[in-house]
Amino acid sequence: MNNIFETPKIKELIPKIKQFLKKHLYELETPENLNGLFSKIEPLLLEKRELVKKEGLFGLHLSEEEGGKGLSLCEFGQISEVLAYSPFGHFVFNTQAPDIGNTELLHKYASKELKHKYLKPLQEGKIRSCFSMTEPEFAGSNPVMMGTTAIKDGSDYIINGHKWFTSSADGAAFAVVMAVTNPEAAPHQRASQIIVPLDTPGYEFIRNIPIMGHAGDGWASHAEVKYNNVRVPQTNLVGEEGSGFKLAQERLGPGRIHHCMRFIGIAQRSFDLMCHYALKRKITDDKTLGHQQFIHGFIAESKAEIDSTRLLVLNTAKNIDEFGASACRDEISAIKFHTANMMLRVVDRAIQVHGGLGMTNDVVLSYWYAHERASRIYDGADEVHKSALAKNILKNFNPVSL
Repeated sequence: MNNIFETPKIKELIPKIKQFLKKHLYELETPENLNGLFSKIEPLLLEKRELVKKEGLFGLHLSEEEGGKGLSLCEFGQISEVLAYSPFGHFVFNTQAPDIGNTELLHKYASKELKHKYLKPLQEGKIRSCFSMTEPEFAGSNPVMMGTTAIKDGSDYIINGHKWFTSSADGAAFAVVMAVTNPEAAPHQRASQIIVPLDTPGYEFIRNIPIMGHAGDGWASHAEVKYNNVRVPQTNLVGEEGSGFKLAQERLGPGRIHHCMRFIGIAQRSFDLMCHYALKRKITDDKTLGHQQFIHGFIAESKAEIDSTRLLVLNTAKNIDEFGASACRDEISAIKFHTANMMLRVVDRAIQVHGGLGMTNDVVLSYWYAHERASRIYDGADEVHKSALAKNILKNFNPVSL
């Protein structure tokens, strides 16, 4: 079947990545690795990274000058789907969130000095980072409500604030912190983004927040942190002062493509597991689950939803490549809530087909069921995206059939 978004680069890369996953990563999806602490499997995953480097597949999202493949957003989206077939795929290939978003942010807006100190080792996979924006005291659906401040003192900023869901802060080298620097400015021009090395005095790691009963650690965690009179030089500012929300939106545009294609990859792997199990699980001497009409419905609905959603997301990615993220706000809102819900439906059906086995960590489905429920909340809750999309449609309504 023809893939209308396929390019020569994609045609070459995807078979290699699929082969790597089958050879090196699927076998790691054991109950211990899926439900245990990430720190225990991280040394093995870092060994796999070295194999990725040897095969010339490391840092695919980077420009050719930086050692990557110079992929467009639409091209990398297709790579991201395949990497998501395994929970360890993005990490092993060094394309994991939040680092990939911070990499793109620093590449575009950081000073030469910040790029040398933070971006280069991040691109090389020598360090990790985190993005510190959400606060427990304020609604995440209204990001202009923010209590963290960065006050100038000489040539420094002094940062005070309380953050949580600072994902992957545990073990990270630095955070990109959203803080109010211009409190008298217009609401969307009050905050800035500032790099804070996490060994700076005053930075307080409180805890990894338990998610569905599992706190995790290392990269696979979500932290609550505090900044208590944290002093950093003003040269750690990313972009211009007061541009924090603008940068966050630019970061989130491509980031939502990354997430949505990851969701599609999870749905596709869940679909494959569902079909494989339906074909082999006997319910009588001569029939399998695949003979049941209920199962036919699960399979047909999932196939249609995955394929149609993939087209929707890749078309959005192509439009972002051509016209920029700001011109595609409606499409970006639509794919975020639509794709997350599609993925969760497919995972749920796959679990149902597997029965009791689906609820265990003997297969990867229960891991995704627990950890991906948050997909309907982070980077904008479903309701926020739906409301924004509907408002824009009504504001610019131009009937085509009336």
